[in-house]
Amino acid sequence: MFVSFQLLVFLKEFLRMSPLIVLILFLTACNGAIWNNPYPSNDSGKNILYNAFAERPKHLDPVQSYSSNEILFTAQIYQPPLQYHYLKRPYTLIPQTVDRMPIVQYFDEDGNLLSADSESTNVAYSVYELSLKQDIFYQPHPAFAKDDQGEFLYHDLTREDLQKVSKLADFTQKNTRKLLSEDYIYQIKRLAHPKLHSPIFGLMANYIVGLREYADTLGKEAGAAPNNVYLDLRNFPLAGVERVDDYTFRIKIKGKYPQFMYWLAMPFFSPIPWEADRFYAQAGLTKKNVTLDWYPIGTGPYMLTENDPNRIMVLERNPNFKGEFYPSEGMPDDMEKGLLKDASKPLPFIDKIIFSREKESIPRWNKFLQGYYDASGIGSDSFDQAVQVTGQGEATVTEAMKAQGIRLETAVAPSTYYIGFNMLDPIVGGRTEQEKESARKLRQAISIAVDYEEYISIFANGRGIPAQSPIPPGITGYREGKEGINPIVYKWQDGKAHRRSIEEANRLLAEAGYPNGIDNKSGTPLVLYFDVTARSADDKSLLDWMRKQFRKINIQLVVRSTDYNRFQDKIRKGNSQIFEWGWNADYADPENFLFLLYGPQRKVGSNSGNNAANYDNAEYNRLFERMEKMEDSPKREQIIARMVEILREDAPWLWGYHPKDYALYHSWYNNVKPNKLSYNNIKYSRIDSVLREQKRREWNEPVIWPVGVGVTVLLLSLIPGIIAYRRRQRAVGLRKAAA
Repeated sequence: MFVSFQLLVFLKEFLRMSPLIVLILFLTACNGAIWNNPYPSNDSGKNILYNAFAERPKHLDPVQSYSSNEILFTAQIYQPPLQYHYLKRPYTLIPQTVDRMPIVQYFDEDGNLLSADSESTNVAYSVYELSLKQDIFYQPHPAFAKDDQGEFLYHDLTREDLQKVSKLADFTQKNTRKLLSEDYIYQIKRLAHPKLHSPIFGLMANYIVGLREYADTLGKEAGAAPNNVYLDLRNFPLAGVERVDDYTFRIKIKGKYPQFMYWLAMPFFSPIPWEADRFYAQAGLTKKNVTLDWYPIGTGPYMLTENDPNRIMVLERNPNFKGEFYPSEGMPDDMEKGLLKDASKPLPFIDKIIFSREKESIPRWNKFLQGYYDASGIGSDSFDQAVQVTGQGEATVTEAMKAQGIRLETAVAPSTYYIGFNMLDPIVGGRTEQEKESARKLRQAISIAVDYEEYISIFANGRGIPAQSPIPPGITGYREGKEGINPIVYKWQDGKAHRRSIEEANRLLAEAGYPNGIDNKSGTPLVLYFDVTARSADDKSLLDWMRKQFRKINIQLVVRSTDYNRFQDKIRKGNSQIFEWGWNADYADPENFLFLLYGPQRKVGSNSGNNAANYDNAEYNRLFERMEKMEDSPKREQIIARMVEILREDAPWLWGYHPKDYALYHSWYNNVKPNKLSYNNIKYSRIDSVLREQKRREWNEPVIWPVGVGVTVLLLSLIPGIIAYRRRQRAVGLRKAAA
């Protein structure tokens, strides 16, 4: 073996330095740094909550945002007038920015005041009066910045100014101001803005007096004005809102709509200051994506300080937030569970929230186990590792999870996951009466074939119940037992619901004109198209399973996968045939689920509806309009039952299932009580960062001994070469001496 002189020098130096190298590695391990920590070392021990998100949010403007992956952020930033009590059950509305619950008065057509218990048929309009707290301030923001003369610094940016700006943080001057009643009025007006396409405009236009006409007015003004000209909504009065003073305003509602109180707890009714609208309307900022949709402005406990939705999103404490405290009362067992230890303490407890984007479930799960995420959902692939079911059927964490101090929190979700049919599609929806009848039987056949009991068992680890209608458990209109089954899909035998047979599905398919999956008209196999959001490799088996369900009745299912934003566009334009979606309750009333199939709420043609299936049944629509204005009563329940019966017969959805939510929390994550109707709950959470740091070190302690072994093996492997080299050198020396 030949070894050069330079290598020999290196080896000698390496032998001299190797103990030092091992020592440096050892000291590095002992200096407090965790080698696999994905976060900056200077954040160690800080009061930060670490979370993950999978889908990038499309809208952060509260007038447009309506997805669960968006409200995760917006609910921490914006403050509608009301909120849900964090601890009380059933869910209870309480003031948030108002100093008391809204005062509601009812009037007849002549303007006479009616009693609170008046029949809805006698009520011409309702008036909600809201009185704000007078010490609420917005987060620091450049839209409020002024010079010494009181002029706004950044409302009229020049081309030269814009060259220095690429993000909101480039504006050096910021300011704030108090929350005023006009800010809520301004946001209500924005619901009708022609360029914003609020998803609740169609619904609210049916209730807020003058809102539909207001949209027409704004549309004409916007059409007559040059592009990118700021439309100052203060210049256009809206009949349905009235400013009483700086801290009091009224909203006028058509008829009697008891559910409107719930809407006042949703981000759609968050305040937006006109200054922010004016600031963001500048064309130069819009081109740089410095918009309200990217940089929210609110009065809530947190503000968005970093928005890189492909990588990370960061919320930090709003320095101007004050005056809100942890609840001092709750349910009887909340004290025992430690949920009242922080009673009456000022909120929020956490300084910073870091959301990291994780597209794949396995990396997210592993980081949770290492302590790098403070909480985690439970995917199907990790369910058995995390959860065990006792002999009494109670779910609890496994011994391995318990050893790490991880606890399980469960809650029945007021949600529904479903597969919808686009009723405007000629095959699954039909156009003529004959086509519609054929399509109805086709949908019924598919409803029987797709086995959601099997789906829940395989893909949800039993965390759910098959849906019989849009209405989930815990909501008025949901029924247990024989009365609650969908007779199109199930039959009641031996005290249980049993899914109807594939033979019955095939009979319906033949009656629809597709015997054995063959189109009678064309003689070709029936092919249907299933639009889904982009899936990871983990979901391939789920999509294969769905294809298998359709193959039971000889229907070919083609999966069309796309990203969520493109998926939303396809649904809005009606360019889908079959699609998957879900709905989380906005409030605990059946109207909030039944309106998803109300005809005037169609996606296509309205641009703001939530009826993604574009379902439109005249009788159902009439019943909905009666039901939504009624207080809870036996009569209302009868109407709801008839509406559900119509939906089961028409089958515009595969009703899917209602999920059971399971979540895991580390021992340092405190004040956790699942609240499935409220999303602004991070302000109540508390993190023990000292305990977290201690656990992270224990769970991620680097193993040094392999380094020492590696160095030793390397040295031993070099010895033969060194010996050979020295022998060669001696031999050369001897030959020279002999010569």
